[in-house]
Order: sequence, then C-alpha cells, then structure tokens
Amino acid sequence: MKSHDDIRIGTLVPASEQTADLIRQMLPHGFESFQISFGKSVGDFDVAALASQVSGTLQSHDSKDCDSPASVSAIGVYGNPLVSPETVADWERLIDSSALFGSSIVSGFAGRIPGRPVPESYRRFGEIFRPLAQRALDQGVRLAFENCEMRGTWESGDANIAHAPQAWEAMFNEVQSPVVGLQWEPCHQIVSFIDPLPQLRRYAEKIWHIHGKDATVLWDIVRTHGIRGGVPYVHHRTPGFGDTNWTDLISTLRMCGWRGSIDIEGFHDPVYRDSLEMTGQVAALDYLKRCRGGRFVANPYSSSFQ
Repeated sequence: MKSHDDIRIGTLVPASEQTADLIRQMLPHGFESFQISFGKSVGDFDVAALASQVSGTLQSHDSKDCDSPASVSAIGVYGNPLVSPETVADWERLIDSSALFGSSIVSGFAGRIPGRPVPESYRRFGEIFRPLAQRALDQGVRLAFENCEMRGTWESGDANIAHAPQAWEAMFNEVQSPVVGLQWEPCHQIVSFIDPLPQLRRYAEKIWHIHGKDATVLWDIVRTHGIRGGVPYVHHRTPGFGDTNWTDLISTLRMCGWRGSIDIEGFHDPVYRDSLEMTGQVAALDYLKRCRGGRFVANPYSSSFQ
C-alpha cells in the first residue's frame, strides 16, 4: 500500500445537469470518491453524456491523499424493481453504463411486494435479479443492495426487503451469484438497535460499498415514549456527529481485508443542513480521514525489522 487507496472517503451526489460542476467544486476539499444517485428513476437522462462530463472533471484534478485520481465508486437507482418494469430497465441501463463512469458497482433497493411480509418477496426477487446478476457478471459489475428499511418492518413495507440479515441470507440463496452483495451503512442498524460492528465482521466479504451515514438514538425519548409512541426517537446524522465509533468501524474493515469507498450520504442531518450542509460534509470527510489513520506516512522500516 502506497497510500489510503484501500479505503477511500467520498460523498454521494445526485445525477443532474450540475453533477460534474458540483464534483468540480467539491474536489478541492479532498473528497476521493463519488457515488452518483439517479434517485427513484433514471428516466430519459443522458447517462453517457453525464459519464463523459464526470470523467473529464475527475481526470483534471490531482488527489493529494491517494495515488490515483478521485473516482466514481458506484452509480445507483432506488425504485422498486419487484413491481416496476421501469426500475428493472433502469438497473439494466446502469449495469450497461457502469464502465463509462469507471465504476464496477450498481446499487439500489432489492424491492418489495408492497404491504406483505418480507419472505413473500423472496421468490420475486430471485425472478428479477437472477438475469440482472448474470448481466452484471458478464460485464464485471457488482450489484449492491442498500440496507435501508424505508420505514418498513418485517411484516409490511413498500420498497426494500434488504434491511435485515435474515433477508440477506435468503436473497443470497435466491440469487447465488458472486456479484450480489450489500450497500451497507451503520445508520440503519442503529435505528433498529443493532450493534453495527458484529454485523460488519459477519458480512464484510459481501459488502461492496458503504454509505457514510450515522444515527443518534434519543434514549430519553425511548425510555419515556418507546419507539411506537409517535415521538421521533432517532436522528440520522452525518459521520462524526452520531453514535458510531468510525475508528473501530474502519479498523474492523481493514482487519477483514476490505477495500472500497465510504461515501457520505448527506442531506439528513437535523443540524448540519441547508446553509450548513457542506460544512457538515467537509467536517465528516475530515473526521473519517482521521478515523482512517490520518495522513498516510510511508513506513521506513523493511519487513525484516517487523
């Protein structure tokens, strides 16, 4: 290793006509990677033109913390592929376009049959994603399913089954492909009162991409109102302002031999938003870099001294 290229720290940006310009303005702050999100639908967006603009912007900027230029870590779309043919077509289109961005990861929701318990979606998930996984495998692309519950529960929900380990195991069994994995973040685990680190150790080899988003549990609210009393009991937070120990998290990733990007998912923090949005994101970037070990320093000792 010559730098921190094993684990890059970046941010998520929406796909729009301004994406390349946004990235250009953010690069001087030290962001090393970018996930590009198309939201719920790619629609008629000119994906190839966007890839060309973004690639040109990234290549024109020299990274100070990594040996190679900043990169696109993943591209994603977050509709419900189990009920929407348009979302399935979006997955196909992004798989086919991934190489244009220099990325090998396409992310999104696993989908869900609305209003039904999670297990009732397993067969449909297999029917939809077995051909998509083969398409991805043929092109050297990995599929990463975000672990957001989207306000759903095990019994009912509208968007995504990939929010609990029991569902992950069923998904991996339905689509037995080396390209199927997770887009994981600790925020959604904390919301469900799960300790992220044991889960991370268990599933690190199936995590393709990580969202840098945290959460703060308001324990006084939980103790007074519970979690079904109509009073918000948790805030989604920017890394550095929540409950997760990111030093331990990144150390765990490195002990597992993990390589990839942690991209900050902004626009959720109740404090660092609006005029403070980029202040919070840059603070999170600097914080995560400290948790990664700070400035990379080459080891002057040869292996014979270790």
